[in-house]
Amino acid sequence: MKKQLLSGLVAAAVLGTVALPASAQNIAIVNGKAVPKERAEVLKKQVERSGRPVTPEIEGQIKEEVIAREIFMQEAQKRGLEASADYKAQMELARQTILIRELFADYQKKNPVTDADIKAEYDKFVAANSGKEYKASHILVEKEDDAKAIIAAINKGAKFEDIAKKQSKDPGSGAKGGDLDWAAPANYVGEFSDAMVKLEKGKMTEVPVKSQFGYHIIRLDDVREAQLPKLEEVKPQVAEQLQQQKLVKFQEDLRAKAKIQ
Repeated sequence: MKKQLLSGLVAAAVLGTVALPASAQNIAIVNGKAVPKERAEVLKKQVERSGRPVTPEIEGQIKEEVIAREIFMQEAQKRGLEASADYKAQMELARQTILIRELFADYQKKNPVTDADIKAEYDKFVAANSGKEYKASHILVEKEDDAKAIIAAINKGAKFEDIAKKQSKDPGSGAKGGDLDWAAPANYVGEFSDAMVKLEKGKMTEVPVKSQFGYHIIRLDDVREAQLPKLEEVKPQVAEQLQQQKLVKFQEDLRAKAKIQ
């Protein structure tokens, strides 16, 4: 008899006719209402997407959160808050937000950024940024006469760094003795970069260089070939940038095709 009963249970399980206990299907029963485990799974996935590991402690917190939400939901329903216009308006906004998020996720899943896309974007970056980098220092003042006086003082033996710390209007570089660190000429305003690239290493401009910021005394400290990161070092950032560009174009295309009256 026992053997026949066991065989019957196995057969029923295969056919899907044996129901699991309520406790296996639900995370809890709150005031007689079952709270399905799927709610906890949704929260768990949200935690995982944020990059946090789901430890047993976190799972316990998720369970308590789901139960607390059910308690509060039941109370809100008792008070008839679901019928309020404000609730309905907020629910519609939430529905739109979730659906739009799903749309964008679906688009990105079906239109992934390829390694070829990343390589092409990196090659463009290299082409635009290759060349020389310059390590320069400068002293920035308001008046041309002051700049000329500084040049004369340095030519007589005054220390460039000391004057930069005391007189330069550029607080960032002035505190460092005028040091601007390594940069490509394109990082500077045209007048500055034009004068800088004409200097020999270790030399200083003999006349003040005027720009929108004032008058510069520029010294070229060193020159080197541009130090660009390797593809593997920036691949995640490039991929993310391209994903955003594709998503923005998708959004713009949808808006362009929409009939708005």
